[in-house]
Amino acid sequence: METTTMQSHKVEMLTIAIALVAIGAGTAYYFYSLGKKSKKGCLDTEVFQDFKLIKRTQLSHNVAKFRFSLPTPTSVLGLPIGKHMSCRGKDSLGEEVIKPYTPTTLDSDIGFFELIIKMYPHGRMSHHFREMREGDFLPVRGPRGRFEYRPNKVRAFGMLAGGTGITPMYQIARAILDNASDKTNIHLIYANVTLEDILLKEELDNLAITFPDRFSVFYVLNQPPEEWNGGVGFVSKEMIQTHCPAPADDIQILRCGPPPMNKAMADHLLDIGYTPQMQFQF
Repeated sequence: METTTMQSHKVEMLTIAIALVAIGAGTAYYFYSLGKKSKKGCLDTEVFQDFKLIKRTQLSHNVAKFRFSLPTPTSVLGLPIGKHMSCRGKDSLGEEVIKPYTPTTLDSDIGFFELIIKMYPHGRMSHHFREMREGDFLPVRGPRGRFEYRPNKVRAFGMLAGGTGITPMYQIARAILDNASDKTNIHLIYANVTLEDILLKEELDNLAITFPDRFSVFYVLNQPPEEWNGGVGFVSKEMIQTHCPAPADDIQILRCGPPPMNKAMADHLLDIGYTPQMQFQF
């Protein structure tokens, strides 16, 4: 009788212990989730805020990567996928200029954000970035943009990018491929003048190697080197038909590049059969 009583007591104590562990775990998860949800981004849609340039890396003669610090090592920028920011600077005449840019980093990159900037000889904002040195501050406001993204929004994206138009594409691609629950496929056509003009080439090639069934990139050059396996000239209808998903309700074609390219791509897409609803221009 005594043995039976002791066994019952042990079972009761074990049940209470398990319940307490479950309650503790649930409480911890609740506060963890609450903390994640309440994580506020640093951007303000109305007010420009200054962010300090902590590292400038020259990538080529006219392209540099700029890393800016956030207020704390655990701060997040707070820029939704596919959105951009307005950056403010001064041109060579000292006049204010505001231009949109998309970081190549995500909110999972805490404590900082990065911009890859191509500095054109006569670009007004290019002058500002050309003159920036580590320790300088960049006024930023955002987020901005009409693009709304959610995981598995479409079955596949076709992406048509030219020059610096690669930055929103890379941001979206990275966000999709970093999310194990997002099954969206990505087909990128990226056009430039020369091989040296290709931005983020190493990063794009790594995505293609790491996710061969999810991500593909086809490079097009106007002035290719002698040994070149990619496209030559301008992006054509045939290239789009070969390297992008066919028109369907569950696909979307994103395009971002110089105005002449954007117009040409819009015409090609309509001719192929992509409706306006299947397209988005950054």
